[in-house]
Amino acid sequence: MRILIAEDDQVLADGLLRSLRAAGYAVDQVSSGTEADAALAAHEFDLLILDLGLPKLHGLEVLKRLRARGSSLPVLILTAADSVEQRVKGLDLGADDYMAKPFALQEMEARVRALTRRGMGSASSLIRHGPLTFDATGRVAYIDEQMVDLSARELSLLEVLLQRAGRLVSKDQLVERLCEWGDEVSNNAIEVYIHRLRKKIEQGPIRIATVRGLGYCLEKIRA
Repeated sequence: MRILIAEDDQVLADGLLRSLRAAGYAVDQVSSGTEADAALAAHEFDLLILDLGLPKLHGLEVLKRLRARGSSLPVLILTAADSVEQRVKGLDLGADDYMAKPFALQEMEARVRALTRRGMGSASSLIRHGPLTFDATGRVAYIDEQMVDLSARELSLLEVLLQRAGRLVSKDQLVERLCEWGDEVSNNAIEVYIHRLRKKIEQGPIRIATVRGLGYCLEKIRA
């Protein structure tokens, strides 16, 4: 899961970056509205954390442009505690939730989990595919209730494949969803991660099918 933070208070942004990365998310950060608008137009994210008081382009204008492009990306607004009018405007423009500053990181993480689940069309933190279960809150996977030992990158890769189970996911899409700016992850590296993940989860009716030249698909094998 990939998150964009648009926040010009670098102390707050650094705290969010550390917290969300520790929770297993790929996180990028921009500090102005123009940077946020450009990033959202050029890249795919699973959640936008948006400060309203951004320089160069106000957060509400960033949100307005995002929705005008037809994006349904979940948006969590950060705003000063006394800016009720701006919170209302943000919700009316299509924001999904808001948090008033200052806030507890634990609550922020819970709201992030809720919004990313909503973005996947799920009310539960558990994603199931046959005997395979992924707990997005605990960041752990099980096969037939037995925990599978996966690295952070393998867990993130599995999460993306599970979200699109039965559908083709290209290598470029995997890189886009798994990697932050500055990460040097090649298509060959994706192949290595897929190989490692296969060895750990391809038991019974689960497999990661390769469509040569196109990508991968998480499948249940019919008996």
